[in-house]
Amino acid sequence: MKKTSTRLADGRELIYYDLRDDTVRDAADHRPLEPTATTSEIRHDVLLGDAVAVASHRQGRTYHPPADQCPLCPTRGERLSEIPDSSYDVVVFENRFPSLAGDSGRCEVVCFTPDHDASFADLTEDRARLVLDAWTDRTAELSQLPSVEQVFCFENRGEEIGVTLGHPHGQIYAYPFITPRTALMLRSLAAHKAETGGENLFDAVLERELASERVVLEGEHWVAFVPYAAHWPYEVHLYPRRRVPDLLALDEDARTEFPQVYLELLRRFDRIFGERESVTPYIAAWHQAPFGATWPEGVVRDEFALHLELFTIRRTSGKLKFLAGSESGMNVFINDVPPERAAQRLREVASS
Repeated sequence: MKKTSTRLADGRELIYYDLRDDTVRDAADHRPLEPTATTSEIRHDVLLGDAVAVASHRQGRTYHPPADQCPLCPTRGERLSEIPDSSYDVVVFENRFPSLAGDSGRCEVVCFTPDHDASFADLTEDRARLVLDAWTDRTAELSQLPSVEQVFCFENRGEEIGVTLGHPHGQIYAYPFITPRTALMLRSLAAHKAETGGENLFDAVLERELASERVVLEGEHWVAFVPYAAHWPYEVHLYPRRRVPDLLALDEDARTEFPQVYLELLRRFDRIFGERESVTPYIAAWHQAPFGATWPEGVVRDEFALHLELFTIRRTSGKLKFLAGSESGMNVFINDVPPERAAQRLREVASS
């Protein structure tokens, strides 16, 4: 992997990640951009103990532009975009309309491919591995920022999810706090360790799932399963068999196998509902251990388990799972699809 860092016209950082070491990236951004102005603010909810990011400047962000004006496509001719070069492998840049900025963290965009009409599932294994390497590199860099406690790499896919740009891309949020979902995991991790005399909760979950009928895919170094208490109609968790706290700690064998397993999983997701609806909206979310945070008593960072959670809000053909009263009002999910049936369906569908 070759990494080339440069600056856009408004001063934001842009990084090219290339498969070839001899690739030259010296194209300049010729757009007449003013320096970015953000108003991101973190407010704490004293009743729930969580945080809300207030970012009013995002009201003006780009919203469903036509394909020939996509800001994530390469710059070609007179059509100028966020990527100054006429081609790229993988690109990461600071979000022009970040939810988090300055002392409140940082937001980045990850472009998986220059092909506007592709998806992550269309990537070659080499390109998917390059994305993994980019996620890992950005995690390493962002975790060194003084204000950052947690790095979250994720992909939103599909208009039903709320995506405003159709180009295949993901995002990275660097939070200045531990997110509520991770805090709950840490609390459960500490409680289970105390109750069992030292057993690791993540290890116990993985062992239970491997013995269940909810396993979807297995590799030598990765396993994918529908969790026992899945919140979403079709939800899969992808774990490395060797517990590691973050992307940085994955060994070369796990990195090599990841594209094979993950691409297969994504291609199966696109076939859950049949050929007529071959583009399944989903969220893919990496869960990594926080950096430099205060941990629950008796728990150390290496006891957290890196994993990816992949889920769709579609519950059946043509129907979405809406977060209504119980889910939105009380955070009690009601799942219409039994996890065992979801796993069976994902085992049934072939990716080709």
